[in-house]
Amino acid sequence: MIIKKSLGEKVFDTFNYVFLIFLMIITIYPVVYVVLASLSDSNQLMAHSGILLKTLGFNTDAYSAVLANPNIISGYGVTIFTVLVGTFLNVFFTSIGAFILSRKNYPFNKILTVMILFTMYFSGGMIPRYLFINDTLNMGNSIWALLLPGLISTYNLIVMRTNFQSIPDSLEESAKIDGANDIVILFRIILPLSKAIIAVMVLMYGVSRWNAWFDAMLFIRDRGLYPLQIILREILISNSTDSMISGSAGDVEAIGESIKYATIVVSTAPILCVYPFIQKYFTKGVMIGAVKG
Repeated sequence: MIIKKSLGEKVFDTFNYVFLIFLMIITIYPVVYVVLASLSDSNQLMAHSGILLKTLGFNTDAYSAVLANPNIISGYGVTIFTVLVGTFLNVFFTSIGAFILSRKNYPFNKILTVMILFTMYFSGGMIPRYLFINDTLNMGNSIWALLLPGLISTYNLIVMRTNFQSIPDSLEESAKIDGANDIVILFRIILPLSKAIIAVMVLMYGVSRWNAWFDAMLFIRDRGLYPLQIILREILISNSTDSMISGSAGDVEAIGESIKYATIVVSTAPILCVYPFIQKYFTKGVMIGAVKG
């Protein structure tokens, strides 16, 4: 049966399409601009103003300079390590916390939930946090300062807890009859049935780890432990491109500008390549974790 749309519905649909196309363009164009600018001739790029829809010449010297920079390479190593290890720790401890809070027979789960939710709205502040991590825990200027603080996101914990609560209690009861303990129930029943929400947690924590820079700025003093985003911040804000343009021909300011665009692409491309493989689980996982029933 074909339902004929009214004039108002057609107008509304047309408006939606136009609006979404416009939104897509203004979202994608900055990314396209950065990629095209990074591949353009630096002198032509500096002389150009307005919209950029194609490369101005073609030059990969900026990428050669960026990839030859030892700070970029070491920053990549630190960032990849913190993303892989940190995301694993995030998901692991979030799963354990969510499992405990989702158990109806746990005696203190309501009190714990209230205490955990309290941290979403109130915190001790940056200075007590710095003193606690740097002085009390003595993790200043170490990789642990990038891994352990913020190990569990309260929002992610609540979403995962709600997802675990949607799993039928009969599965847990059957496992207990067969002699399974809580560890077996979590790792052999709950987590295998929660692949969608785990994928969402991996995506959320992974992107957060990849973009993290503030903790490194606070606690890290050894340049060898700087993550990629700190290096990117130095290049974009502090304009520290001198070490990458020594010996380059042409206008120094123009080459430095091209290097900035190339650095943005190099630091963003990996996470953009990973996202499409996990995105299909995102909507499903969030909805499972947000709606109980």
